[in-house]
Amino acid sequence: MIISIIINNYNYAHYLAQAIESALAQSYDAVEVIVVDDGSTDDSRSIILSYGARVISIFKANGGQASALNAGLARSQGDVVIFLDADDLLLPETAAHVQAAFCAQPDLAKVQYPMAVINEKGVHTGQVKPSAHLLLHSGDLRRQVLTFPFDIPWMATSGNAFSAQVLRQIFPIPEGVYGKAGADWYLAHLTPLFGPVLFLDEVGACYRVHQANHYEQAESTLNLAHMRQTIVYAHHTLIYLKQFAKKLDLMSAYNPRETLSVSDLANRLVLLRTAPADYPIRGDSVSKLLGLGMRAAWRRFDVSWLVRLMFSCWFIAVALAPILLVRHLAEPFFFPEKRARLNHFLRVVR
Repeated sequence: MIISIIINNYNYAHYLAQAIESALAQSYDAVEVIVVDDGSTDDSRSIILSYGARVISIFKANGGQASALNAGLARSQGDVVIFLDADDLLLPETAAHVQAAFCAQPDLAKVQYPMAVINEKGVHTGQVKPSAHLLLHSGDLRRQVLTFPFDIPWMATSGNAFSAQVLRQIFPIPEGVYGKAGADWYLAHLTPLFGPVLFLDEVGACYRVHQANHYEQAESTLNLAHMRQTIVYAHHTLIYLKQFAKKLDLMSAYNPRETLSVSDLANRLVLLRTAPADYPIRGDSVSKLLGLGMRAAWRRFDVSWLVRLMFSCWFIAVALAPILLVRHLAEPFFFPEKRARLNHFLRVVR
C-alpha cells in the first residue's frame, strides 16, 4: 500500500521545511511526498528544490487551497492520501497507523486522528483537537451525515487520511467555492457517504495555530467575518452533499427529511442577530432560525435528551436576548475552552 502525503503550501516558507521533514520521517516506508507550491512569493521554491528527488515538486500559479489539492491528487499514485498543510506536522508513526487501519478495513473512506495544537514556534499548547467532551464517531456515518452533517466532529485537513479511490469520485474540488481555504469542508463531509470512517485514538499530527492562519482563529473570541465564511462554506457543502447522496441513492435509503445542524444554525442565528447587514443567506429570519434550531436540537439522536434540551434553551436565549448579550451567550457555545466546568458535565450526560 502506497500512502501519498500531499503538502500544500502558499507563502509558508517559515514552516515548510518542518512539514516536509515530518512527511519524510515516517516510519512506514511506502510513502511518496508531493509538495504543491501554490504560487508562493517567499522562499518556498528554494526550500522545496533543496530536497531534490526526495519529494515530487509541483509549482503552479496561485489558485488557492482547493486548486493545490486538485493538482496534488492528479499527480499522486497512492492508495491512501494525506493532505498536509504546510504549517502543520505529521508524527512519525502516523502513516503506519493509517496503513494498519486500511489493511484491517479495506472499505474505509477515511481515517481521522487527533491533532496536538502547537503555536507558531512549534511549542505544544496542551490543547488537543477535537475537544475531549465531544463524542467521536466511527463506523457507517451516512445517517448522521445526512441528518446533521456539521455536528459530527471532524478534523481539519492534516487530521485525515483518505481512500484515494473515494477521493477520485468527488474530485476535483470546486475551486470557485473553496478557493483560498476551506477545501477541508468538502473533503470531510462528502467522503463518509462512500464508506465507513475510523477515528484513531493516537494523536497523528500537530496543528499549528498562528496569526497567519487562513481559517483557524488564533484567539477564542467571536469573529464575525470568520463566522460568515463558515456559514457560506456550510451552505455550499450541503448542496454538494445532497448531490452526491442522490447520485449514490442514499436519500431514499436514509430518508433524512431535513438536513439540519445545530452548529450551522447557531452560527446563522448569532450572525443574523449581531451583523444583519453582512448576513449571506437570503430568506432567513430570527424566528425561522429559532424554529430550525429547535428542530435540529431534538433530531440529534446521538446525544442525550438533556443535551438536546440545553441546545434548545440556548437557541431561545440567543433569539430573545438583547443584542449586547448575544456575544456573551455565543462565545461559550463556540469555544469549549471557555466552559471548562460545563464540558465535564457534557462528557457525563452526552
